[in-house]
Amino acid sequence: MIGLLLAVFVLFAAIIIGSLLIVDFEIRHLTIGFLSCATLISMFASPLFVINLVIQTRSVEFMPFHLSLCTFLMSTSFLLYGIFNFDPFIYAPNGIGTILGVVQLLLFSYFKKPSREDSTEPLIVSYSSTNA
Repeated sequence: MIGLLLAVFVLFAAIIIGSLLIVDFEIRHLTIGFLSCATLISMFASPLFVINLVIQTRSVEFMPFHLSLCTFLMSTSFLLYGIFNFDPFIYAPNGIGTILGVVQLLLFSYFKKPSREDSTEPLIVSYSSTNA
């Protein structure tokens, strides 16, 4: 865990130092803009990694509703902000985030079980023996 945290800090420092070494402002703006777009899109798409599990189990217990709703609302508000300010580095990733948020909410509404007992089967099964 410490190694992963250290790797994130090293990558972040490399991006900062690398961007400061770019002399041309327009190239620096484009480089940081594209990196930010890629990061935002991966953040918006991260809850969809469980889409296969949702479809197989026909249950949304592993996909949190509030996260999907907040993703949709936040990306929609920034999409509108980017459109009003004519900034493609804001409206492009947030437009994709809005679409992914709609997909998450549609999956949630399609696979939501109506007030039945949710499955109590854990996502990760532990096979270790405990001597209690």
